Amino acid sequence: MNKEYIIRKNEEISHIVKTGKKSVSKFYIIYNIEREEENNQYCISVSKKLGKAHIRNKIKRRIKDILMKNKMSFHRKYVIIIRQDAVNAPYNELKEKLIKQIKETINEKN
Repeated sequence: MNKEYIIRKNEEISHIVKTGKKSVSKFYIIYNIEREEENNQYCISVSKKLGKAHIRNKIKRRIKDILMKNKMSFHRKYVIIIRQDAVNAPYNELKEKLIKQIKETINEKN
């Protein structure tokens, strides 16, 4: 994932969580707000409760891969929090649920 697509500042992340729209599913909690630039930005958060570092890194790599292969340009910033059920889920199911949930967040707005 390119640096231009990543949100790193804690202030920005907490602003999105406090003021953004929330969408909850079995695998993810997604907060989002509008953005002026064309591409989306993402922050992926995985709690230490979900497992050791190699497990957390694996799930983050999967999510980043899904986001980069399915480039969606909705002019938004996203904070994606991974839930426990996502750790053992197959890649295809993670992909379907994430894309569906992100598209639903856009449709709620319009």
